[in-house]
Amino acid sequence: MTAVFEAREVSRHFDVSRPFLQRILAGEGRRLLRAVDEVSFAIAPGATLSLVGESGCGKSTIARLAVGLYTPSAGEIRFEGQPISTARAQPALRRKMNMIFQDPYASLNPRWRVADIVAEPLKAFKLATGRAEIADRVAQLLTQVGLSARDGEKYPHEFSGGQRQRISIARALSSEPEFLVCDEPTSALDVSVQAQILNLMRDLQQKNGLTYLFISHNLAVVRHMSDQLGVMYLGRIVEQGPAESIFRTPRHPYTRLLLDAIPDISAIGRARIPVGGEVPSPINPPSGCTFHPRCALANDRCRAEKPMVTAVEGVDVMCHAVAEGRV
Repeated sequence: MTAVFEAREVSRHFDVSRPFLQRILAGEGRRLLRAVDEVSFAIAPGATLSLVGESGCGKSTIARLAVGLYTPSAGEIRFEGQPISTARAQPALRRKMNMIFQDPYASLNPRWRVADIVAEPLKAFKLATGRAEIADRVAQLLTQVGLSARDGEKYPHEFSGGQRQRISIARALSSEPEFLVCDEPTSALDVSVQAQILNLMRDLQQKNGLTYLFISHNLAVVRHMSDQLGVMYLGRIVEQGPAESIFRTPRHPYTRLLLDAIPDISAIGRARIPVGGEVPSPINPPSGCTFHPRCALANDRCRAEKPMVTAVEGVDVMCHAVAEGRV
C-alpha cells in the first residue's frame, strides 16, 4: 500500500551560534542544535502513527516539518508521492493536509467570530461560494464536532478549552483534508475533556478516512489512538513498529523505562527502574548511542558507535544491546 506521508532520513538543525563578532573574539565555531536527526517513517492511508518521547526530543519539530512550516536541513519529506515543497506550491495538494495545534486558544484569532475562523479555509481553497453556502458548510462542521451552529456567532474567549479544541478541529476539517498532524492536541485539557476529544478524533477518522500523525508525551493517549508507534529520543526514532507490539514487548531500554513509568495497579510491589539522569543537550549530543549515559546496558560499543536499525519481529530498534541479544 502506498504511503500517504513519508519521511526519508529527515534532519532539522537550528543555528544557535552567538553573533559573528562574539564568536571571533571567543575563538569558537558555529553551534548547531540537532532537533531532528535522520528520522524515517511512513504512514499508510487511514492509519495513525504516533510519536512519543520526553520534552525536547524533536516531536513538535517533526510536526512542523510535516506541514511545511520548517524546511528539512537534510533528507526528504513526501506527501502522496510528491515532495512537500511541491505540495506547498500546489493548492490542490496543500489543502489535503492540515494541523491541530497544542494550544487551541493561541491558534485561534481572538478578534474573529468562530464562523469566520472555520470559513477561512473554505474561502481560501474556494470549496464553497456565496454567503449561504459558506454559512451552511460552517454549520455542518460545527455540528460535526459537537458544537451548535449558533456558536459560530461567538468569539473564542467565550468557550472552554475543550470547546476551543473542537473549533480547531472544525477549522482543520474545513479544507477537506486527508492528512492531519495533531501536535499534542489534548495536553492542555482536563482528563475527562481529553477523552471526549480523542473519541471525537477517532470517530472523524473512521467517518472521513483521515490519516493522522499524532504527537504526544502521554502514553495512555498514544495507546488509545495509534496503529503505529515511534519512540523518539534526542531527535532520533529509537524504536518503531506496530503500537500494540511495542506496548506488549518493548525492546529498546528507553522504551522500557518509559512504559515502566506508567502507573499500573497490577504492578504493585514490583520493582521499577526509574529513568535516571538528564536528557543530554542536542547542541552537543553524546557520541555513539545518544542514550548510553542513561542506559544500564551500555558498553564500550554503545559509547563509540552509532547503532543501526535492527528489525525484530516487525519492530525496528536502534540499539546495540538488542542487536547483540543482550536484551
